[in-house]
Amino acid sequence: MRNITVASVAVVLLLATGPLLASTDCELRYKLDSWSLLYKEAKGHGVVSCDNGQWSPVRINARGVGLTVGKTKIVDGKGDFSDVSHIGEVFGTYVQAEAHAGVLKAGEASVLTKGPVSLAQAGTGRGINLGVDVSRMTIKKW
Repeated sequence: MRNITVASVAVVLLLATGPLLASTDCELRYKLDSWSLLYKEAKGHGVVSCDNGQWSPVRINARGVGLTVGKTKIVDGKGDFSDVSHIGEVFGTYVQAEAHAGVLKAGEASVLTKGPVSLAQAGTGRGINLGVDVSRMTIKKW
């Protein structure tokens, strides 16, 4: 009788935690304007959408310091988040170290981290940039 009770409790716990262990894929589509002269600042907006149907418009702000100069406008940015349990895990502040260079047709690619969540992003646009910097980027619900 005791073995059946222990097994029953184990099954109930496993079923109850199943949704907590489920993961979803989320992506970010965005536009971003940035400038830098030793100090780097970028502002933009976008939409986070997940394969479980959750989505949210977002504001993006980034600031950093380094040996950098330029001005760019990213018009077709796309980012892929590491697996998360729900969309709420993608909001917050990410950090990155980046090297960048571009003239006229600017491009960016980087990986940012926020604890266990990572964001691999890439975008195309126009402008000029050159340098190396360390920055933080915040994604907030709009």
